Amino acid sequence: MSTKHDCHHHRDNHRHKLYRHIAIAIITLIATILFTILLIFLILRPSKPNFTLQDITLYTFNISTTLTSTLQITISSRNPNSRIGIYYDKLNVYATYRNQQITLPTMIPPTYQGHKDVNIWSPYLYGNEVPVAPYLAASLAEDEMAGTVLINVRGAGKVRWKVGSFVSTVYRLNVNCPAYVTFGNKNINNNNGGYEVGPAVKYQLVERCNVDV
Repeated sequence: MSTKHDCHHHRDNHRHKLYRHIAIAIITLIATILFTILLIFLILRPSKPNFTLQDITLYTFNISTTLTSTLQITISSRNPNSRIGIYYDKLNVYATYRNQQITLPTMIPPTYQGHKDVNIWSPYLYGNEVPVAPYLAASLAEDEMAGTVLINVRGAGKVRWKVGSFVSTVYRLNVNCPAYVTFGNKNINNNNGGYEVGPAVKYQLVERCNVDV
């Protein structure tokens, strides 16, 4: 009886060892594949995309106790990598003045950017009666009186890198495009003491943007 029991016990141990060896082999194979992909990814050293603010068309820029603005921008993105693609999973663009957001974010549709490809987007940015701090309103009034206002077009989103069939985890993308806008046509709004800028003026800029990934 003990001999038969020992035989079954021996077979169970052999089976468990076989399963353990198979599991270790599978884990080792997966780890080797992932390490190889990571090594290739590090050797290729992906470069962050290049963004350029090409132009701004200003339709409305009214300042009184609040700020109302409507503008259209043309912004381009170039993938400098020859072997790595870029997935733009999410990208919102908006305008700021002295680090205060003055328009709502506008979403750029998710897209894939191939090797050395260039994408161009022309979204509208809207801000309706946005409250501004008193010191910002004073600074903006001074800038308008001087005829030039520094507006920053910013982008915030998420990107992934694609190497062959391998796709990386998500990375945060931040874009900052400074743009000096010269106001050559200002009208005093007598109803609220503020300023109105118009009619629509298109400013050709071709400004390189700062990009952090």
